[in-house]
Amino acid sequence: MVLSRGARFFAGAIAVICVVFVGPSAPSGSVFAGSVPVVAAKDVVPNRVMTWNLCNPCEVSDVDRAAEIAAYAPQVVGMQEACVRDVERIREYLQRLHGLVYHVEYGTVLQSWGRCGGVPWNPGAFGQAILSAAPMTDRVSVEYPDGGSEDRGYMAVTTTVAGEPVRVFNTHLAQRRQEGVRAAQTEVLTTEVARLDRAIVLGDFNAVPDAPELAGMWELAADADPQCHPSLTAVCEATTDWQSKFDYVFLRGIAPVDHRVRPTEVSDHHVLHTDLDVA
Repeated sequence: MVLSRGARFFAGAIAVICVVFVGPSAPSGSVFAGSVPVVAAKDVVPNRVMTWNLCNPCEVSDVDRAAEIAAYAPQVVGMQEACVRDVERIREYLQRLHGLVYHVEYGTVLQSWGRCGGVPWNPGAFGQAILSAAPMTDRVSVEYPDGGSEDRGYMAVTTTVAGEPVRVFNTHLAQRRQEGVRAAQTEVLTTEVARLDRAIVLGDFNAVPDAPELAGMWELAADADPQCHPSLTAVCEATTDWQSKFDYVFLRGIAPVDHRVRPTEVSDHHVLHTDLDVA
C-alpha cells in the first residue's frame, strides 16, 4: 500500500514522538545502540567465583566485558584495574542485556584521570570492585602503606557463595620488578586472612607461584587449581597474554570442585573461574 505524502509525514511524526518519550532501546552509553539483542534471563552459578583484571587503559567496550562475565555467570566476580564508571556500565549491561542482577562494592585506591577519564579536577576512581549476586556486608577497603609505582590495596566483603556466608578478598599487588613492595603488601593481606577459618582471596598478584613474596599466602591457602603450587615441578596454567600466572583464586578452608582459565580478546589477563564446595 502506498501512503500519501500527508500520511507518511504523520507516521514519521509518531515515530519521533515514540523515541522522545520511550528513549533508545540500548542501555545508556552503549556504542552499539540498537545492535545488541536482549537475551533471555539466566541464573548465576551459585558456587562459582571469578577473578579478572579488566586491563586499563585499554580501548575495550563495557558491553563486551559484560558479555564475558555473563558467559560464565559467576555468583561472585572480583575485578582489578576497575574504573567505577566502567563497573557501573558493566553491571547495567549484565542486567539489561543478560538478565543477571548483581550488587556492587568498590575498593578504589586512586583518583586517575589518565586511567578512568573524567576531568582533571574530578577524575574517575580506580582500583578493585566486587560484583555479587547476593548482598554484601562488612565491606573494608585498605590501601597498602607502600603501593610501589602506583597506589594499590585490597578490599573485603562478606557475602554468600553456595548458600554459605564467606569472606571474600580482592587485591591487586604492585607491578612487576617490585618484589620487596609486593612482599610487604602480602604481609598486610595475610594478616587479615589468617584471622579467618574460611576465606576466598581473588586477585592479580603480579607474581608467579614460586615467587618468594607469595610464600606467606601459600602458608595460609591453596590455589583453586589443585595442580598449581609453589614447587618448581608444579603445573600452573598461564593467566596472561605473556604466558605468566599472575592471577589467583586462593582458598582457605574451602575445597575446589572445578577450575577453568579462559583467554579473552578483551583483556591481557585471562578469566579465571572456580566452582567451590563451601560447606
